[in-house]
Amino acid sequence: MKFINDDFLLQTKSASRLYHEYAENQPIIDYHCHLNPEEIRSDISWENLTQVWLYGDHYKWRAMRTNGVSEDYCTGDKTDREKFHKFAETMPYLLRNPLYHWCHLELARYFDIDDLLLSGDTAEKIWKKTEDILKGGLSARKLMTNSNVTVVCTTDDPLDSLEHHKALAMDESFSVKVLPTWRPDKALAIDKDFWNKYINDLAVAADKNISTYTELVEALRIRHSFFHDNGCRLSDHGLDTVYASDFSEAEIDSIFSRARSGGVVSTVEADKYRSALMLDFGRMDAEKGWTKQLHIGALRNNNTRLFSKLGPDTGFDSIDDQTYARPLSSYLNKLDMENSLPKTILYNLNPRDNEVIGTMLGNFQDGSVAGKLQMGSGWWFLDQKDGMTRQIEALSQLGALSRFVGMLTDSRSFLSYTRHEYFRRILCNILGADMENGLIPDDFNLVGNMVSDISFRNADRYFGF
Repeated sequence: MKFINDDFLLQTKSASRLYHEYAENQPIIDYHCHLNPEEIRSDISWENLTQVWLYGDHYKWRAMRTNGVSEDYCTGDKTDREKFHKFAETMPYLLRNPLYHWCHLELARYFDIDDLLLSGDTAEKIWKKTEDILKGGLSARKLMTNSNVTVVCTTDDPLDSLEHHKALAMDESFSVKVLPTWRPDKALAIDKDFWNKYINDLAVAADKNISTYTELVEALRIRHSFFHDNGCRLSDHGLDTVYASDFSEAEIDSIFSRARSGGVVSTVEADKYRSALMLDFGRMDAEKGWTKQLHIGALRNNNTRLFSKLGPDTGFDSIDDQTYARPLSSYLNKLDMENSLPKTILYNLNPRDNEVIGTMLGNFQDGSVAGKLQMGSGWWFLDQKDGMTRQIEALSQLGALSRFVGMLTDSRSFLSYTRHEYFRRILCNILGADMENGLIPDDFNLVGNMVSDISFRNADRYFGF
């Protein structure tokens, strides 16, 4: 039997029926990704598999380094063909690593290769077949439309001109909506060397002087409205932890003024500033009817030597172990008390926090929107079979899985839409087993509609793009 077959991951007849009848053909709303909108606008294409598969993919670089492959073949100056062969040689050592599933799914779906397992022995044959398909015109837009994608939300800094989003919105030849997402992390980084320059650039973008904290918020509001006018309906924050320190307006004014003039800001003061600004960000989102996303818990850039050489997002990040239940509760509660809590999706990176997030949601559901607060899908190190299963189980036990807005790619790769298939197969396998074990009704209308909702319809209703 082929490894990637019709019933891949589907271990019961009920699971197979759920997937093939209720999930497989559902469209994709990819509401969080890191695709480059310029590459979508230009309809980028690639000469070979390394360019589309290995460029910028820190998952694969980590695996190659672990397998004893030198940096020359990851981020170095070896040829594309040499890099691909080293990755192919690594693949047999990745059994039970999610890359083994992801890569073979991508080979099957986009290159019609389901009869070969990637290895050093098959590398050359796979290289040539994928090269022929890529040179035949497999471009970014074709990958998106062939994957049945209807909406993509990129991740964008408040300074971004959104020129590529604007051009795509006017392009009637391309049916996929490409919308921006507001990611203002740099504005929070008051204790970083780049912060003052960033605030200067923000002042230019907003056409507003920024010498006080109030003026900072006003400038951010100007850019927030600009994003809204260009289709943005989500914000996103990549947080080490949650910021909810107590503060006074006078403290924030003093901290901001000192930092703006080049003075030193302590860790405690930086947290107060971030706490104030996160509340203002929440208020902005609530006013516009946006959905807020909090990605919590990454420990980034651990390897100082290689970070200095290669920069961020190159494979040297890990799961942090900070506790943040109390500040998260405080943050959500402060916004809720003002009636300024927007629809919110909470993503945890440490799996131990699944139940923390799962129980936190229910504290602030207010009946205004089904699933107003969402437990985010398995993210980064958790977007694999075990991580997705544990997220589904926690949400099932502590919330309402039927209201879940489903999967996303969180990826820079145009081949990553198979993550949606992967998630849908795992979901159907869990529900199919429950049906056959008598844990939920053996009712395909009931359970099948739940699958279709989670696969697509819940996101369609929730975000309202």
